[in-house]
Amino acid sequence: MKKFSLTELLIFIVSAELTGALSALLSGSFSSLYQELSAPPFSPPAWLFPVVWTILYAVMGTSAYIVYRFEDAGDLRIPALGIYIAQLAVNFSWSIIFFRFRALTLSALTAVLLVILVGAMIVSFRRVSKLAAYMNIPYLMWSIFASYLAIGFRMLN
Repeated sequence: MKKFSLTELLIFIVSAELTGALSALLSGSFSSLYQELSAPPFSPPAWLFPVVWTILYAVMGTSAYIVYRFEDAGDLRIPALGIYIAQLAVNFSWSIIFFRFRALTLSALTAVLLVILVGAMIVSFRRVSKLAAYMNIPYLMWSIFASYLAIGFRMLN
């Protein structure tokens, strides 16, 4: 296992946070569309999303750092981090698809793909570090909820 490096940990966290921030920036005004559409039951207020995502991106970055530093896992780290990057890319694209392009069907499909990738990431992370895997269970649960919302918005609008 690599020695702890605060700098490397911060790089992982900040890169995840910047992915979310750039996606939000490229998405445009999310609260106006969110309020315009007919919402499915249990839709939270718009202000909750940036709060939850900020926490989840920090956890994602931290868990990826844990996987990265487990040199003893050898070849298992590369595919695990590859899935991490893939799910982060899909996560990045979802807000743009939904809010910028207002493509509700594609955003629902993208949300389901994200759930699959987050699940695959958890499985691959678990092969390296149980802690890194379990840290992402809230992310998986939130992604499932976000998929429900995306599908609900598609069905109602």
